[in-house]
Amino acid sequence: MTNTDRVTLGKRLNTREVSESAVAMLDERGTVVAWTQAAEQLLGYSAREVVGRSAALILPSSEKTPTISALIEQCRARNDWSGTMTVRHRDGRMLDINHRISMLRGQDGTFRWLVSVTDIGTLSRETGNGSLRESLLTHAPIGIIVRDPQLRCVWVNDTMESHDGISRDRRLGQRLTDSLPGFEAEALEAVMRQALRNGTTGVHEYRAWPTEDPRREHAFSASYFCLQDANGKTLGLCGISVDVTGSQRARERLAILSQASTRIGSTLDVMRTAQELADLAVPLLADYAYVDLVESIPFGEEPSTPIDTTSDRPTAFLRAGQASIHPGTPESLYARGETVCVPPTSPLASALRTGRSHLEPVLDTSPGTWVDHDPVRAQKIREYGVHSVMVVPIIARRAVLGVALFLRTEDPVPFHEDDLLLAEELVTRAALCLDNARQYTREHTAALALQRNLLPHRLTGGAAVEVAWRYLPADADAGVGGDWFDVIPLSGARVGLVVGDVVGHGINAAATMGRLRTAVRTLADQEMPPDQLLAHLDDTFQRLAEQDADAADQTPTVVGATCLYAVYDPTTRKCTMARAGHPPPAIIDPQGQVTFPDLPTGSPLGIGLGAPFEAVELELPEGTLLALYTDGLIETRDDDIDVGMRRLGTALAQPSHSLEELCTRATQTLPRQAPSDDITLLLVRTLSLSPTQVASWTLPNDQTAIPNARHMATRQLTEWGLESLQDPTQLIVSELVTNAVRHSTDPIGLRLIHHQALTCEVSDTDAHSPRLRHARTTDENGRGLFLINQLTRRWGARPESDGKVIWAEQALNSAPSHAPAPGTPPPRKELPSHPPPPRASGMLPCEGHPRRPSGAVQVDVLRSEQVAGGVREQAVGEGAELGAGTGGAIDAEPTSCEPAAEADQ
Repeated sequence: MTNTDRVTLGKRLNTREVSESAVAMLDERGTVVAWTQAAEQLLGYSAREVVGRSAALILPSSEKTPTISALIEQCRARNDWSGTMTVRHRDGRMLDINHRISMLRGQDGTFRWLVSVTDIGTLSRETGNGSLRESLLTHAPIGIIVRDPQLRCVWVNDTMESHDGISRDRRLGQRLTDSLPGFEAEALEAVMRQALRNGTTGVHEYRAWPTEDPRREHAFSASYFCLQDANGKTLGLCGISVDVTGSQRARERLAILSQASTRIGSTLDVMRTAQELADLAVPLLADYAYVDLVESIPFGEEPSTPIDTTSDRPTAFLRAGQASIHPGTPESLYARGETVCVPPTSPLASALRTGRSHLEPVLDTSPGTWVDHDPVRAQKIREYGVHSVMVVPIIARRAVLGVALFLRTEDPVPFHEDDLLLAEELVTRAALCLDNARQYTREHTAALALQRNLLPHRLTGGAAVEVAWRYLPADADAGVGGDWFDVIPLSGARVGLVVGDVVGHGINAAATMGRLRTAVRTLADQEMPPDQLLAHLDDTFQRLAEQDADAADQTPTVVGATCLYAVYDPTTRKCTMARAGHPPPAIIDPQGQVTFPDLPTGSPLGIGLGAPFEAVELELPEGTLLALYTDGLIETRDDDIDVGMRRLGTALAQPSHSLEELCTRATQTLPRQAPSDDITLLLVRTLSLSPTQVASWTLPNDQTAIPNARHMATRQLTEWGLESLQDPTQLIVSELVTNAVRHSTDPIGLRLIHHQALTCEVSDTDAHSPRLRHARTTDENGRGLFLINQLTRRWGARPESDGKVIWAEQALNSAPSHAPAPGTPPPRKELPSHPPPPRASGMLPCEGHPRRPSGAVQVDVLRSEQVAGGVREQAVGEGAELGAGTGGAIDAEPTSCEPAAEADQ
């Protein structure tokens, strides 16, 4: 019998075949005793024309057509009879119909015949598949019941008992609410009354647990027809009930799969996708579900194939998602994100190993089973009453990503094969989403790694500027864009400031950005002024675009870019800048006055206009704020660029605040809407060097310049407390001044800058820059700059309007090195009787004189000459000729040796 507490109202089903059937009732001799409006619409006969007459009225006059008595005998022999036949319409045309004749039993052993008929042609036109319709009417088990106007049962067939479990004796003469009390019975009677009152067909769906299958829910559709006598008066109500469990579950599966297409894979996050699968399964399919993934999957790595589950050591997974009908998922042994161990003897391990699903309708927890080997899990199973389990491996592209488990606790109905099919379909869809998310995570991680490696990790402005920055990509998910920024240390304590913007977003823009940033650094190392640097960068950009255009199998990645480059000198507080289609910088003086200098715009990089770039030089007070940014900071969808520039200036007009605070203020003033372009802000506060940190001299272009330069440099280093750098600095000064004397004619400039390093600069009017030569062991010349390269951390040359500047930079904490410089001859043993006079380390001694290791730094400031009875010393340069030795040092005695280090010009 049906459990009334568990009968629930279902969703409306498509039961048109039953609800639109033409129904008539015949007595035991085949006489029509009741008619319906649907029968009148189908066959054209009214109740007055048919009721009381034999059903042979609608049968065609043919020898092949059986008589009504023959039909009755066939029905009596079979109890029920269904099939197809031809009947005659009132207008004389013939109709092909599906029919079903069912025996109804009443009190005292009497019986009636209920005939239900549908037009094959109409159903075929509506569905395109008449065979399916025929199958439902002619083969489905149909329960039939006839009630009087008071809704008491007067006739019923045997099938009805299998639907609701009510026997014929208990049903006859009773209303539904008497034999099946409960809310659903009242709802069904309400539909019956409406059909009686309106004379229309009423349809109602409900669910029940029949006695034949008490552990499985069934879905039924009940249709009610008003029966009329010959005068059109209502005799009662005919109800036809059809078990539509199969179609109902198919629709439910389709509904769940439809939800899966929208609820699973809403993001490209692996953990979120796994949780969406669990959330969908509960409570539609299971009471508790969880998803475990291979540990490498959430990080975008390829899954290991195959997964080893045969060893005694449990296989480790990651709990990626779980859901339960109980708040907080108390059934779970693990929290989301924790490492999960899969017992090697469990069905989970078997499913992972074989790739096949596992269905256990009734979970076996008896001693000796896999549950018995996991006492903690067994305790949870007993505590929450887990009684049915499905295990489905998550497989995508022939790789096992993990496993999904579905369990029932409160729902007493065990899982069936159709539930497993549904679970496999859900997991299959989720597996593709998980694999897509995994691949996206891998590519996203690679893109972020590329971006991190292409952008600076840390910036320092040295003694020139304080630095802070912000980078906010427009694509917050990908985190990759085409903006870049940099602070490049230059010679003479100067810095290069650059901000650029490549058109587009994503990994292609990031790759192009990296190429341009590298090009800018390379050109900046050549000490190019801003306008020349942008011109060379434009040429480089166009060559990159041409190379991409030549690759027919690739999408062009180089589109266009803008750039602003500035050079700030803390010794003069002057800033030279130029731009290529980039927004102008914001300059905020120490009093908070904001200006946007009127710089020549210049054409964007890669346009190919060939127009020259122009540089502007500004003098900035110490403590001036200089803001370089990309257009994403000032442009929005709704406001003009001028509005954004004013907004930026207002946010930065607080020079007393820290740079980090100002960066935050500037980026927080943006509208709440998501930015349409990447945002980059490089904010610097200018510093200046004290006059005591810079020493400069003008030297005559004659033989006195070298010793005087050494003397003045030594004295200045003593004042700065840098005595440890005197020896290498004297050699550096000697080499550079010697080159200037030999290759220029005008006065020579010497400058020492004491900042975070010690910089030595020598300027002359010769426009040619020196180059480093790697002398062979047999060469007598070419080691001057080589020695400077060994003694300094970096050196170089930069062009000036009236010549060039050669500079060399030493670390303040550096000490003289006594290791032999690579490429220099090995030292010879000294003569024991007459030690040689001291020589500059860069000189190459003549044959017969001992060779000092070229890496050993010892610079002679005084000239020493052996005489009888002692040593006479004379200051270098005092009336002496310019020596040919390295750095201008003079040999102690005349020789025919060539100089060790000719000018490396």
